[in-house]
Amino acid sequence: MTLTSPWRADFPGMRALDAEGQTYLDSAATAQKPQAVLDALLAYYAGGAANVHRAQHLPGERATRAFEDTRHKAAHWLSAASSEEIVFTRGATESLNLLAYGLEHLLETGDEIVISAAEHHANLLPWQQLAARRSLKLVVLPMTPLGDIDLQQAAELIGPRTRLLALSQLSNVLGRWQDLPPLIHQAREHGALTVVDGAQAVVHGRQDMQALGCDFYVCSSHKLYGPDGVGLLYGRRDALQRLRHWQFGGEMVQQADYHTSTFRTAPLGLEAGTPAISGVIAFGAALDYLAGLDSKAIGDHEAALHHALLSGLQNYEGLRLLGEPQTALASFTVDGVHSGDLAHLLTEQGIAVRAGHHCAMPLLQRLGVDGAIRVSLGLYNDESDLQRFFTALDKALELLR
Repeated sequence: MTLTSPWRADFPGMRALDAEGQTYLDSAATAQKPQAVLDALLAYYAGGAANVHRAQHLPGERATRAFEDTRHKAAHWLSAASSEEIVFTRGATESLNLLAYGLEHLLETGDEIVISAAEHHANLLPWQQLAARRSLKLVVLPMTPLGDIDLQQAAELIGPRTRLLALSQLSNVLGRWQDLPPLIHQAREHGALTVVDGAQAVVHGRQDMQALGCDFYVCSSHKLYGPDGVGLLYGRRDALQRLRHWQFGGEMVQQADYHTSTFRTAPLGLEAGTPAISGVIAFGAALDYLAGLDSKAIGDHEAALHHALLSGLQNYEGLRLLGEPQTALASFTVDGVHSGDLAHLLTEQGIAVRAGHHCAMPLLQRLGVDGAIRVSLGLYNDESDLQRFFTALDKALELLR
């Protein structure tokens, strides 16, 4: 059976890369964009750009309506209770930094923040720096050899001093789904707030915030087939009210004079200044595009393609997979071969993969490697991409060995 993608033609970037002889296998870093997203960007600018929330004229009203429509779409996509639980940011990284600063006033010396050993730097460094500022303890949950959070050890490490639990739903290195609900439940039993980094997960099916049960959830548009520079923070309404404002400027003010100010509540109170209007509107177009597709067909296609990738990698002597990936990516090393050298030879053959520590340096150190190759898949990839990858990998390893 040939695994072809019926959605590939929707992505002009894939056509352009195909014409250049490039094979794109780096969607975990950023995804290509469907024509619908490009059309939305052009329509906003070509139809008369205007600022949102503050203008009484028609262009401003039109922009505001489209901007807020995306908020409603995002709330629906995540099964949020209300669109007022969606705050727009520049991406998952900014969302996590917003939380680290916005929650700082709730933490005291000796309190504990719990993360896992598999975190991307975006869900490590904000908490690490917060812990340093406030003399907190950063607790790291260990992983099993498969790449799962060790639930038995986690049960011992999440305790009465835990004030915040921040975990990734899907590792960008290991490609494994984490069983978060029991950990979230345990943390909340101790009165802790819970944060989920969904940057990698959100593209692989709709995520239900009511079922997940977390207080906060973050993700980025650019991994969800939308534009870059845009993301969101979901927060339960009561949890959002506990955040302190962290940026100050236009639109988020309720009342101001030269000496004192009061501020709006979330979401607008956390969106100071002019937002990425075109990006948010185009993000809405990406959500519309995905909502119009057969999610089961996408899941089946990605699963079959991922199986073909893993099966092919198992044929290489000395190749070591990091963990046991479940979804859309695989990270690996090859005995005696530097990942940077291998990536260079693949690049020379038109294969776009990721090499290095994948913004998860502590995780790779725990795994005993200083870098790895990562192949990651999008809904537009097909079997021909894998065939070109494996042909190039054969040639590269022949040269390096």
